[in-house]
Amino acid sequence: MEASDTHIFTPWTANIIDDDEEYAEIIKQAERAIEHGILPIRILAGSSGSYFVRNPDGKIIGVFKPKDEEPYGRFNPKWTKWFQKTLCPCCFGRGCLIPNQGYLSEAGASLIDQKLRLNIVPKTRSVRLAAESFNYPAYQRHLVSARREINYNVGRHMHGKRVFEPKGLRPKLGSFQLFVNNYIGADVFLKQIEQNPLPKEVMDKFQKQFEKLVVLDYIIRNTDRNMTNWLVKYEVHEAPERDKLLQTLSSPHLQPDTQADNNDLNPQESSTNTNEILIAAIDNGLAFPFKHPDEWRAYPFHWSWLPFAKIPFSDEIKSNVLPFLSDMNFVQHELCDEIQRLFAQDKNYNRRLVERQLSVMRGQILNLVQAMRDGKSPSQLVQMPGVLVEHIPADESSGRKLFRHKFYDRYPLFSWF
Repeated sequence: MEASDTHIFTPWTANIIDDDEEYAEIIKQAERAIEHGILPIRILAGSSGSYFVRNPDGKIIGVFKPKDEEPYGRFNPKWTKWFQKTLCPCCFGRGCLIPNQGYLSEAGASLIDQKLRLNIVPKTRSVRLAAESFNYPAYQRHLVSARREINYNVGRHMHGKRVFEPKGLRPKLGSFQLFVNNYIGADVFLKQIEQNPLPKEVMDKFQKQFEKLVVLDYIIRNTDRNMTNWLVKYEVHEAPERDKLLQTLSSPHLQPDTQADNNDLNPQESSTNTNEILIAAIDNGLAFPFKHPDEWRAYPFHWSWLPFAKIPFSDEIKSNVLPFLSDMNFVQHELCDEIQRLFAQDKNYNRRLVERQLSVMRGQILNLVQAMRDGKSPSQLVQMPGVLVEHIPADESSGRKLFRHKFYDRYPLFSWF
């Protein structure tokens, strides 16, 4: 068998991405890599089938999470969730989430992040990919292998004639999140700064990034934000060569003609070492509930116990997000309508359930706006009663949408979990 036959090629179902050239190019790189045998690598951690996707050079460029390999998906390759579903049905999943729609939640979190210009979620969309390293049922693999074998054997005796079209494995629908480099887990970072505190100006930058994470998680009502699924990058950039030259020119041992050159330099262009600290919010697949948690567990935000959560929201984050979130037209048309269009892509789309998801999200936004206006902290925000903002069907000829507020007064049995 020739080298080209060692991999199962797939005629791609086109991923049409015409509004983001950079993201579209990364997806094309992933497709080309798979075609040339550089297959995605399954991630060992976690309870679902998720994969590191590489480019033709073998570099990791993204994380792909197929819909049918989610924790309770049909082809989840990890047995732990099957064990839970089979033997512990009373603890099956999160009762406030729609099962097997984590890929939409991942893409939805990225959408909210972009709309509010938070820039903490690595860009994520729903795409289709196929690769031998994904978990397919055995019959599909056997069928493709049989077709390939027949074509090879027939082709040797009939001048390359094919009996079957070289169809490959069916592309899987899932979320594709861009990979971020030079980040560490928040749990590791917090331990490091506890032992070696950073300068105040750096911690001020971290606080602003932290507040963005709070805004995102609260709006999408993330039920799985722990200390391992948000990342931190801290880098110190040395002063540019021009600054080093200025330091050299300030030496008393300079020659006269060199000293004259110093007069031509603009001191405003000089800068000292700069510190960059950024947060990346990953693993957003367990968000957008259709009701507030009200059964066994509360699914709290683990960041709410950090000292940073006890500091009131800064004026900067308020000025950045309040103009958007205070505008009901923006909330409805730019956030809710876009989320609804995104979720409508799923074959199991249920408009009634999605509207309930949006009712929770509107209520979260209402609480967030009120907390910011009242000068509250993230810790105080998460203690506010849950609210639903429901859409009331009205006369379509009026062109107006009416809403009603309703406090959610049901609470889970173990609220301290």
